Amino acid sequence: MIDGINVKILGDFGPFSRMGKSIGYQLEIGQSKYLLDCGAPLFQQIGGHGLKQINGLIITHCHDDHKRWFSDLALFNMYAPDIPNKAFLITSEDVHNDLIKSSMPALEKSLSKDSKNIIDISYEDYIEYQIIGPRARYRIVSIDEGKGKTGLYITDREGNILEPDRAKIFISPKTGRPRMLFRDPDYKEWIEPESFYSFSSSTFYEEDMNIFKNPEGFTIEAIKAPVWHGVTGIGIKIRTDKETVIFSSDTAHDIELWKQLYKEKRPRRINMAEKEFESASVIYGDINDYIERIWSEERFNEAINTFNDVIVIHDISVKNSIVHTDYEKLNRTTLKKEMVLLTHSPDKITSEWALCKAEKKFKIKGNKFYEIVGNKLYEMNADIYHKEGGKYYVGYKSEKGKYTVYEKDGLLRFNSEDGSDPGTPLYKVDLYEDLSGRYFPKVENNNAVYIERSEGKVELIEFNDTGSTGKIVENLRDKILRK
Repeated sequence: MIDGINVKILGDFGPFSRMGKSIGYQLEIGQSKYLLDCGAPLFQQIGGHGLKQINGLIITHCHDDHKRWFSDLALFNMYAPDIPNKAFLITSEDVHNDLIKSSMPALEKSLSKDSKNIIDISYEDYIEYQIIGPRARYRIVSIDEGKGKTGLYITDREGNILEPDRAKIFISPKTGRPRMLFRDPDYKEWIEPESFYSFSSSTFYEEDMNIFKNPEGFTIEAIKAPVWHGVTGIGIKIRTDKETVIFSSDTAHDIELWKQLYKEKRPRRINMAEKEFESASVIYGDINDYIERIWSEERFNEAINTFNDVIVIHDISVKNSIVHTDYEKLNRTTLKKEMVLLTHSPDKITSEWALCKAEKKFKIKGNKFYEIVGNKLYEMNADIYHKEGGKYYVGYKSEKGKYTVYEKDGLLRFNSEDGSDPGTPLYKVDLYEDLSGRYFPKVENNNAVYIERSEGKVELIEFNDTGSTGKIVENLRDKILRK
């Protein structure tokens, strides 16, 4: 029986964080357990025994802070003595292709059992996989042209080669990697299909959405329309009979930007004669000089409706991140604050939206999310959330609060310690340090610190010239909730 969707935050910091742990989640739905992304230190947090109980791994894209431990998991499943199954991977066709390219140097060779020979090992020996999301109707393939030569072509699934008036290959002088330029039959414009089309487009994608159906009755689905990150990536939608949660993954979520992407017709900057361009199948150059429109209107409409009435775990940044959603632009998204948990946050951030933190556990139940603390469920009802120096704080508005929340350039902060202008004062709050979901008054003394004891109690330790003293302190979360 499925009783909501449980999410344990294994890591929620960005790739350049001093706190480490990167991105990863453990999902429990009924009796099933899945990892969603694997950038966090899995063997430290879950351990070998725990990893043996994982039913599968879902990956959103190939930045290392989201897939760092992928090849290690593959090796673990191959060589751990009591794991009979391969690692089971769930991802889209394009992300899967990127994973193969990035992981094979670590997987494709080993030594024979007697250590006398270097042996080749195929990717399929390590990984069992299921593609989610539709497969593309067209792809770039390498075809043997005879006499030891191969050439790149664009073909359909049956192997028929597309003529250059329908599709072309662009090879970047910077990366050497081919990208497809495609002529859309409705717009009559040249576009890059991977960015232009949503998964629902029958022009470029097959109709089968390849939704993963778990025997317990929930589904795992790939979403593409609102994911805009540069590298190939997907969001993940998980549905039970009563719950839907979307992990948006890394994305620049900004409606004004999205409108520009689908509305703006761009002039081509062709550096060759028109007839030469029309007949060319392969072009060396910058594909962006030839793309006439970035998104289709279909993709835009699908993107703005993706997060309607669902719980969203959404990656966040602070300012000018380019490839993530900036905190200051949350009002330019389709997200609803009461239905969103912000993740992937920097080391220091102040937010009126609920923040994740590594080791926290949440339950999605119906159309609400709760924090799991012991055997209790709590709403995330603080007025302010703050992360700094590896610690997590919550704040509640109070006329006599010790801390003032300021706003400057769309960002929130507390009283300035360096004497700079903190911005416009908004309100005062009392701050509490969050330890495993329990709340304790923020320590004002630099010579004092909270520690969690082995039996679960929290002790306030104060250091002095002769040693230290300690006292057990009370969890105030229930009192704050009643108040």
